[in-house]
Amino acid sequence: MEERVVSSGMHRPVPILMYHAVTHSPAPAIRALSVSPDAFADHMRLLDERGFTPVTTARLGAAWRGGPPLPPRPVLITFDDGYRGVHDHVLPILRELGFTATVFVTTGWLRGPNEIDGAALDTMLDWEEVRELAAQGTEIGGHSHSHPQLDQLSAGELCYEVEYCKEIIAERLGSAPASFAYPYGYSNRRVRQAVRAAGFAQSVAVGNELAEPRQSPFALRRVTVRRSTDLEEFARLAEGRAVRLNFAADRALTKGHAIVRGSRRLLRKAAGAGL
Repeated sequence: MEERVVSSGMHRPVPILMYHAVTHSPAPAIRALSVSPDAFADHMRLLDERGFTPVTTARLGAAWRGGPPLPPRPVLITFDDGYRGVHDHVLPILRELGFTATVFVTTGWLRGPNEIDGAALDTMLDWEEVRELAAQGTEIGGHSHSHPQLDQLSAGELCYEVEYCKEIIAERLGSAPASFAYPYGYSNRRVRQAVRAAGFAQSVAVGNELAEPRQSPFALRRVTVRRSTDLEEFARLAEGRAVRLNFAADRALTKGHAIVRGSRRLLRKAAGAGL
């Protein structure tokens, strides 16, 4: 049975914003999930003007386990993959506003000795830039090593992707990551158990809903920020207004993909057993 977050006191739903690349000229493969630096700065200034206080994923998980309480209007700013724009365009505005964030890095995509040649979709962070982000208070989380669909992997492959990612981050930064994000948002009970067994304290999916204490700490939901997200829509997402309606089509598509992925895995398992 999966662990549930223990709620202490009254906890309202919290928006966990999911970004990817922040760049003027994104690669075609990530354009839809990128935002421009100017748009990102507008998003952050709106959060500041409306009294939101960004917290890390680790702090949210700790608070919902009975630790120090969250501020009155918490929000999480998260980035997947580890694109270089997080250093070049995001870090300056975070410094300006005194904000924090969580960056979930795909260790095999980052520039450096563990890089998988040709795997990254765009220009990525290097480890010096990751260390600079961490030194400024940004939480660095895991996002697998090669960014596969974790729910389609064998047990050995799954453990490798999760544990090797954690090992590299710990080696490069001097401390192990506490939080994890599932590539593509895909997970199942087996994947969540593997992430927990690797020593992560919480993990985030997608879901396009607000995060709540009743959710498993290994399936916290996020809302997607896209290049098409204008400032009015962003304000609605941050304030939790009409989130379910806004992402109704996305959730239906995700459920369909989950059924297909589950069927594929069963077929591969049967083939491997010679059935």
